[in-house]
Amino acid sequence: MNAPADGTRPHRPVVQVLYLATAVVFFAWLLWYYLTTSGGPTLLAFTLVPITFVLFTLDALRKDELYPSLGPVPNYIIAAVYCAISITVSIYMFVEFEALGTVRAGIWDPSDLWLGGLMALLVMEYARKRYFVLFVLNIFLILYAVYGRAVPGLFHHPGLSWKRVVASMSLEDTTGIFSSLPQLALTLIGSFVLVLAVLRAFGVVDSILRGASRIAVRSRYALPQAAVVGSMGVAAVSGSGAANAVTTGSATIPALISAGMKREDAASVETSASLGGQLMPPIMGISAFLMAEFLDRSYFDVVARGYAPALVYFLAVALGVYLMSHRQRGLVTVVTVEPMDGLDWIRIGAFVGVVVGLIGLMSLLHLAPIFAALYVFTGVGAALFLMEAVTAFRAHGMGGARSLGSTLLRFVDTFASMTADLTLLLATLSILTGAFVTTGVPPKVGFILVEAASINLLVMVFVAFLFGALLGMGLPPAPTYILTALVIAPQMIKVGIDPWPVHFFAFFLAVWGELTPPTSVVAAVTSKIARASFMGTLVRSIGLCGSLFVLMAAVFLRPEIVLEPGLAQLAAMGLVLTATIGLTFSVQARFASSLAIDVVARVVLAGFALVALAHPDPWMATAACIPVGLFAVYWLLRRRLDFPEPPPVRDGSAPAGSG
Repeated sequence: MNAPADGTRPHRPVVQVLYLATAVVFFAWLLWYYLTTSGGPTLLAFTLVPITFVLFTLDALRKDELYPSLGPVPNYIIAAVYCAISITVSIYMFVEFEALGTVRAGIWDPSDLWLGGLMALLVMEYARKRYFVLFVLNIFLILYAVYGRAVPGLFHHPGLSWKRVVASMSLEDTTGIFSSLPQLALTLIGSFVLVLAVLRAFGVVDSILRGASRIAVRSRYALPQAAVVGSMGVAAVSGSGAANAVTTGSATIPALISAGMKREDAASVETSASLGGQLMPPIMGISAFLMAEFLDRSYFDVVARGYAPALVYFLAVALGVYLMSHRQRGLVTVVTVEPMDGLDWIRIGAFVGVVVGLIGLMSLLHLAPIFAALYVFTGVGAALFLMEAVTAFRAHGMGGARSLGSTLLRFVDTFASMTADLTLLLATLSILTGAFVTTGVPPKVGFILVEAASINLLVMVFVAFLFGALLGMGLPPAPTYILTALVIAPQMIKVGIDPWPVHFFAFFLAVWGELTPPTSVVAAVTSKIARASFMGTLVRSIGLCGSLFVLMAAVFLRPEIVLEPGLAQLAAMGLVLTATIGLTFSVQARFASSLAIDVVARVVLAGFALVALAHPDPWMATAACIPVGLFAVYWLLRRRLDFPEPPPVRDGSAPAGSG
């Protein structure tokens, strides 16, 4: 049989059906768990972690991404073997779960070890395909766990048996691929992914972007701000820098380039804005969920403290982008705005309902985050479903059922693929953390940190920063946070630092790691969309994301910004924001035509900003905010007089400046 003219294989629909059928079962199983918590999270992980690998395999197969260099027959044979092993492991673990946790705990049968080890190998294969640096690090740590006796000095240890290593990677529910991290992905994180998936499937994200684009008609300088505002809105319900970059960047980057902005600058605007996806509540990145787990606090406790730093970050990025726009005064002012209809405003209302609903249910009613997410999903999902149903049947009659069915399948597809990917990632990280813990690496690195602290606390923070920054150069944010929290946090807490600033420091450090070469996924995505230099994009993005460094310092200098929500947090946020604004102006603005006068002005401004950030006397710090404000006002007035803005020209249905 010949292949169709469009290049698709005739058997691919079978894979699509198998994938969607598995995704529907996976979604139904998790939804039932969210409603009943039947069996508990450990049984859920032992049963569903193998099913997530089935989803990963079928998804890769339908996209020709499993082993592209091989032909179709080997791919299907390999996929069949992977799925058969995974389903066998799932059934075995479900049937033998009670015996594994009681009768045979610690004295595993050969069949236990073989099936657990095979599943761990499949998880490692996932890591090899998706996170190669993480895969290599896991291999290194496993070999170190077995052959530690060959390592001299501080990191020497007697070595573990292969049987012990296989058990710790798989069957031991404290360190293996079924441990608390993948349990977290399937339970708490999965419930929030439900909310994100329904918003994506029903077009809410697209409506947010259309709404943000209307900002661009205000002036030539508002066009880049559309990227920031759009990313901030999407960030509130995505928690992913890469997802933001793909979603908003595909619209904003071409618009910025067509308006005359340099390709690297356009990509850096979206990179810096998208990076905030991991900072913005109520759905922060994976690291925020992990923080709640490490601190044994509710996720809302993290969210409530996360708003102030996230707002500081986005306001600083907006200011940096505004200053960049002023340096490129050749931007054209012709902007095409997509019209918004009533459905767009309803979708934006649903987005607002998600944010308000999650915060309200967790803060006012004190619901557990998993139930808050479930209730919001039910309410908003039902409203969006009814709206979609009415629209589809009005437009297509009974044929609207097909459109509605496609939307529902898109929702299930999005939920299953995202949850499966997160679960396998955290299962991979469980192997990593297990190897770290069983070989005693954290206390040994902690010993080095304690020695640094004996010199000066600042030295300890600097050593911790170097450790996290080096990890971030090769690892995604989640493993960077986990390793920093395992190795660094306990030692810093021991010397008297409150756990909240320590873990937020590790959190910001992990987010910063997303921007460090060579593994900056966000910069890779935006530079590809812009067809720009990766390193050029990265360098410009680092300049726009300098507020992350300020936040890392602020959690120690102004710890009130994360210690407890309330007036003290707002006061600390005001000082940190002022300092960030001052430092951003001092780096990116120009205050005088004379170079000498300009340099002096910048240095003086930076000095006042640092006083606002670091001075222990709150009155002195507050007083330093006044000259920072005066510098900013002077610059704005000088720019307005020197470069008056022409009226914007707009393509669209409304007059320029309206909307």
